Amino acid sequence: MKTKLLLATLALAMSPTLAMAMGCGFGHAKDEQIVMSCAVGSVYDAEAHRCVPTTG
Repeated sequence: MKTKLLLATLALAMSPTLAMAMGCGFGHAKDEQIVMSCAVGSVYDAEAHRCVPTTG
């Protein structure tokens, strides 16, 4: 009886942790793209990973 109670207690104690771990990134495609717009007068620099001012 004590073993069953201990196992049930552990299962209930771990369920929020496991649910949170499984929920991270669920439903997001690996090839999903993020759309970003830059302010007027700047363009996105893929190497720098930020918007940079345009010259010229």
